[in-house]
Amino acid sequence: MNGSLVATIHLLTTFAMAGLIWFVQIVHYPMMARFERENFAAHEKEHCDRTGWVVVPLMLGEIFTFALLLLEGLRSDAFLLSGLFLGVIWASTFLLQVPLHRALLQGWDAKAHRQLVASNWIRTTAWTGRAILLSWLWTA
Repeated sequence: MNGSLVATIHLLTTFAMAGLIWFVQIVHYPMMARFERENFAAHEKEHCDRTGWVVVPLMLGEIFTFALLLLEGLRSDAFLLSGLFLGVIWASTFLLQVPLHRALLQGWDAKAHRQLVASNWIRTTAWTGRAILLSWLWTA
């Protein structure tokens, strides 16, 4: 792959995830509190299934292109800091958000929902930071 193509794909996947995480944080996760309690588990399953089709390819594309850019020798402080943010995102996703979604798959749980909304600020902040750093890096 051409280095500039890899960089472009990396930037696009990061921007897509930054936009998506803001939508989820401000609109979708808070709205989950209004889902029917009787069918909450079914709504949560549908959320997870549908979201996965969008998020999984973008997250994999983002981390894969990050690794390719590292292998190509990109080592600026801004890029490495964006990689730290990427690590925080993946850790938060699998240590916090995935277990909370698993809990919600069992049915409505107000505490798990509050924790999901609150802990998702970690990813929202980290993806926003990545988008800012990468924008600065590619325009500097």
